[in-house]
Amino acid sequence: MDNQLIGMGLSSFAGALILMRILAPAARRLGLVDHPGGRKGHDAPTPLIGGIAMAITFASALLLMGDTYPTPWLLFAGALLLLTIGAIDDLREISTWARFGAQVSAALIMTLGAGVILGDLGCLTSVDQPIVLGILGVPLTAFATVGVINAVNMSDGIDGLAGSLALVAVAALSLMCWAAGQWESLSVLTAMAGVLLAFLLLNLRPRGRALVFMGDAGSMFLGFVLAWLLVKFSQGPERAFAPVVALWVFALPLLDTVSMMLRRILLGRSPFLADREHFHHVLLAAGFTPKQTLGVMVLFASTAAAIGLAGHFISVPEHWMFAGFILLFTLYFWLIMSSWRQKRFLNRPLLQSAESQV
Repeated sequence: MDNQLIGMGLSSFAGALILMRILAPAARRLGLVDHPGGRKGHDAPTPLIGGIAMAITFASALLLMGDTYPTPWLLFAGALLLLTIGAIDDLREISTWARFGAQVSAALIMTLGAGVILGDLGCLTSVDQPIVLGILGVPLTAFATVGVINAVNMSDGIDGLAGSLALVAVAALSLMCWAAGQWESLSVLTAMAGVLLAFLLLNLRPRGRALVFMGDAGSMFLGFVLAWLLVKFSQGPERAFAPVVALWVFALPLLDTVSMMLRRILLGRSPFLADREHFHHVLLAAGFTPKQTLGVMVLFASTAAAIGLAGHFISVPEHWMFAGFILLFTLYFWLIMSSWRQKRFLNRPLLQSAESQV
């Protein structure tokens, strides 16, 4: 099994890498590129095919698993819908409502079609009484799925950030599935890790500019797949981990998105209005370089995931883990609000990197 997993990871990595190289010239001819200017920091048109290549390679890897893993056709359907809408948005900007409608549709494919639903939230208030959702399961799962999709999209603000945060989550999920002996799930995660590493290799070049961006197509695809896996692996009698652990595994994108939406509401703005006040903007305004900002955020995400893993493996009561997450969110929100009250942050120019989306 170990050799099969290694083979899955290597083939996914190589396949995505080759496909990105093949698709890049075609993207330039079609105009599927991110042009410099405005809030963007790159200095040359860059192909927006990272997400498309990752999705094709990931789907191919699952199809090649054959009888080892049931073909998740509805996962492909939801991902294809978002990939298509995202690619159209990358080519020519579409309305927020069109994007939102596609995200809700994908969430309904996941819940009503595939039956991937939050049946319970775990034991958040007592030791042995899980919070069962009943008829609220479908709407809450759809809401959470749309939230995860947008959280990944909003984190796509500097080179490598969305891909790196997704990789942290995938690595944490892989450890728990491995410990639970869920080899089929581990194969899926290995394929995802392979395509993410291939993208990061071309996007996060130590020397020189990024060769590809993932675009909205990629960020929405990643968000949807992560939401699917987080829900699927945390539910049912053979769950790999408790639902509260998912909060820690996906902590940073979740904290940043919810904090920014709350801040916008408190300031009388639309919660969906794009701005430049996310955590990576705070760090850039404080004088960190894009690479340093990426390092700080990946360290934060890895630490949160490690806390979630520790709680999982040493069986910390779920209600204590939930209380700890609420405390973390409160501290995070206070720090974000405090940071933007300081004039030194508001007056310094922001060093926006190549892939600013919101």
